[in-house]
Amino acid sequence: MGAMSSPPFGGSNEMPAVFPDWSPYEDLDSAARAYLRDPEVALDALFGVLRGASVLCFTLERFVNEVNGVWQEVVICDGSRLVLWHGEDVAPGDGPVGSMTSSLRVVPLSTVTEVGCRRRLTRTSTGQARVDSIDVYLLLSSVDDAVPPPGMAEEEGRAALRHDALRFGKTLDDGGPGQIARLEEFSRVVASLVGRPTL
Repeated sequence: MGAMSSPPFGGSNEMPAVFPDWSPYEDLDSAARAYLRDPEVALDALFGVLRGASVLCFTLERFVNEVNGVWQEVVICDGSRLVLWHGEDVAPGDGPVGSMTSSLRVVPLSTVTEVGCRRRLTRTSTGQARVDSIDVYLLLSSVDDAVPPPGMAEEEGRAALRHDALRFGKTLDDGGPGQIARLEEFSRVVASLVGRPTL
């Protein structure tokens, strides 16, 4: 029986629920190639914006969503910006089979107003504390572009406006201890840069 080749992206929806661990890879290229389904698409978009800038830290996410299929994300900090790439399979009926979107967003670090990191700790049988999940958020000065519901008064609409936020999370089941540690490192690097003059 010969080997079957898969399309370059958006192939079969039969994806494993557990993906390879990217956390041992210190460089973005190796981590993306180990973890993402479409590393070439992501790296081409990201390096087109980075243009030689150093990658100080990064985090990756990937999961299978029941409607669209594979959802992938890379977030990089280069010291003055956050560069976010997001790839997602197009829902059946919204395009040819195998279609996906590839989106890029650049957020200046000067717009990050707050960094939050919440770790959930459990105790091992020996009493040692262990991190079993982490949630990180980056609050931005930009306003969430969600439209207020129809019929809401203008004053209520203004009161309901919320600042845009970027949120990331890892658990022992979704990423494991290595990715939890890497996300915590990402949050610490970004937090150390927020509020400082950028180059």
